[in-house]
Amino acid sequence: MAKPVKFYILNLLNMNRLNEYRIMWVLVFFDLPTETSEERKIYARFRKELLNDGFNMFQFSIYSRHCASRENAEVHINRVKEFLPEKGHIGIISITDKQFGMMEIYYGKKQREPQQEVMQLALF
Repeated sequence: MAKPVKFYILNLLNMNRLNEYRIMWVLVFFDLPTETSEERKIYARFRKELLNDGFNMFQFSIYSRHCASRENAEVHINRVKEFLPEKGHIGIISITDKQFGMMEIYYGKKQREPQQEVMQLALF
């Protein structure tokens, strides 16, 4: 016997409540030397590798990536570790979607309105 539609809707609502704690954001902060042409190539290569792995520029030298779970975040953190340059300072942090959503963003003294949350449907 098929389960009623109400059951599936309640399941989706419960999943969304848990998702903001399960979904992760990975942020990569970096400060790389760019004094020589070789250092600039290394900088460009590192940035390109971040973009190829699905990271987006959040701010200069700060890149972020949305991950569906903690396990998925670990995969991307390990990928970043594989192409770390020899010189420079790199920081990697992972935070929950809930923590990321509590961030306040300002342009000058003017606070930017938070973007509307998009509900994503996962099909298997």
